[in-house]
Amino acid sequence: MLSLIDRIENVAEYSGRTITFVSGDDHETASWAELHNSARAAAAGLQARGVSPGDHVALLGPTTRNLITAIQAVWITGATLVTMPLPMRMGALEVFIEQTRNRIRRSDSSLVLIDPELMAFVEPIEGDPPFVSLDELCGPDGPGADDYERPKSDPDALAVLQFTSGSTSEPKGVMLKHSNICHNLDGAWEAARVTSNERVVSWLPLYHDMGLIGLLTIPMTLGTDLVQGAPQDFLAKPLRWMRWISDFGGTATAGPNFAYALAARTLRRCEEPLDLSNLRVLLNGAEPVDPATFRRFFDAAERFGLDPGSAFPAFGMAEVCIAGTFPEPGRGLQTDWVDKRSLEIDQEAVEVDPESEGATELALLGRPVPGMEMRIVDPLTGEDLPDRKVGELQLRGESVTSGYYKREDATEELLGGGWLRTGDLSYTVDGELVVCGRSKDVIIVGGRNVYPQDVEKVVGQVEGVRTGNVIAFGVDGRHGAQNIVVVAESKGGNLDEIRREVTSAVTQAEGIPPKEVILVEPGSVPKTSSGKLQRSAAKASYESDDLVVLED
Repeated sequence: MLSLIDRIENVAEYSGRTITFVSGDDHETASWAELHNSARAAAAGLQARGVSPGDHVALLGPTTRNLITAIQAVWITGATLVTMPLPMRMGALEVFIEQTRNRIRRSDSSLVLIDPELMAFVEPIEGDPPFVSLDELCGPDGPGADDYERPKSDPDALAVLQFTSGSTSEPKGVMLKHSNICHNLDGAWEAARVTSNERVVSWLPLYHDMGLIGLLTIPMTLGTDLVQGAPQDFLAKPLRWMRWISDFGGTATAGPNFAYALAARTLRRCEEPLDLSNLRVLLNGAEPVDPATFRRFFDAAERFGLDPGSAFPAFGMAEVCIAGTFPEPGRGLQTDWVDKRSLEIDQEAVEVDPESEGATELALLGRPVPGMEMRIVDPLTGEDLPDRKVGELQLRGESVTSGYYKREDATEELLGGGWLRTGDLSYTVDGELVVCGRSKDVIIVGGRNVYPQDVEKVVGQVEGVRTGNVIAFGVDGRHGAQNIVVVAESKGGNLDEIRREVTSAVTQAEGIPPKEVILVEPGSVPKTSSGKLQRSAAKASYESDDLVVLED
């Protein structure tokens, strides 16, 4: 098993493939060989500053050519890359600075590489490691590529330390070795039938596994073309994602569910002559896949030549590098219609007609990628469960993390018994994975397992509520039962009417009225740096009376 260093060098020397950096509506293209030459010079700069194999280097900055050069430079010095998230909202700047310092300290980073625009916000203080500007590291005044001293390849060395999002608990650093990442990339390559002729298009942030390992590292280490944009450019104008795919003939891309919702909305209004016919893999992951949202995207994109067979709903997580289960390429979106009441009360997925009362639709997420095993077990007994019985998803394989950095307690909880405990409530259909929700988020009402994403989905359809900015959680009631609380961002309007409509929608969908509906300002629903809803953080704010509630 080679290390990332070997693979990076091989792609640079033999592949002839390129990376195109898109910024807004501008772009520049470089070969992987040219990028590697810049990375060798940056690596020499790191070595001149004392960085050696085994050191931890923190990296903080938006997506730029210098950031990607620095990522490769850290790896080819034999050091460990410590990914540092950026804030989702500038209003959370103080929290961002505190969390950044916490990650630097907890990761034992010996150096911090930082974008110059962030230097004013995260200034070094006593006790911090040295801070180096990315412009300084990657500029022309430092050592040259010939000054770089290649370390010995070590597949067992730590390549990435990625901190979990950490809402109310301390973030945990997922440890990924070179061999873990290489095994996972090989499995993903085979399962998705990737070839060297692929052209990947990505705007995903590079401080999380889907963007860093899934869409950047596959092209960089296995050899395909990559078109790399930035999250802020996509969020400012979601149509850019589709335009990049059209302009550069993209064949593969990925995004979370909310991204497809934004893209569908902008495609319905689009009058440009886009061409999406080259796409063969549209991966949907990182948060629960909503079949209806994904389907609306394909309906909006049909007139631009998009093949519905390119739909690729998958399961992954940082603790397995990225790829867990993949569907069969080219088959499109496949779903399972089950009885909602049986799922919630009996924890059994009983297949029903889509038109029947109480039917709910869940996406099939494929089978384990090569090198990965999965099983569904009873969370209490650990007993393996048959098809269509809901239990905890557990995974095992060469790409599974060795644990959390300096957190033996959390590592034992994660990996005890030889399987990775994902915490996802799931079932299988003929060996294919279906995920119902997170076990820690389930709301237990009258013996029923109410899944918060079901509540959030119906509330997001209420006029006056911002779709994708709704959180539902349970609070303790009488006799051990739980009550449902909904926190939603409002678009404005008659707040009393919005609350009544939310209550009616939840009652109709779940048969249970929420205990409370709380409307808050846009941008105030807590999310992780990758845009995932933080239910535990919202619940903590509710219980401590810290939510800023909109008043009539």
